[in-house]
Amino acid sequence: MTIKEAQQAVDHWIKEYGVRYFSELTNMAVLTEEVGELARVIARKYGDQSFKPGEKDNLGEEMADVLWVLICLANQTGVDLTIELNKSIEKKTRRDALRHIENPKLQA
Repeated sequence: MTIKEAQQAVDHWIKEYGVRYFSELTNMAVLTEEVGELARVIARKYGDQSFKPGEKDNLGEEMADVLWVLICLANQTGVDLTIELNKSIEKKTRRDALRHIENPKLQA
């Protein structure tokens, strides 16, 4: 699935099952909540915390939830994520072409 197809699939789902998009402000709060849930899993899987009884290692599910809400925000604000991601890659390439390669902290 391409990013464009993902944006279309989310839009279709919202219109068929979700009644309408939540407001942008609500979706921003939901995005923050979902990022927190992702952080919880990462803290338990890769950090010093352990999973509580009943918690599961659902890293992929939490990442998908973050992506879902981000796509909702993009759709309702008219952002084409394919275009914006390509622009971001180009910007980072221009800005950081040598920055990380020459960073002694990243050398093995």
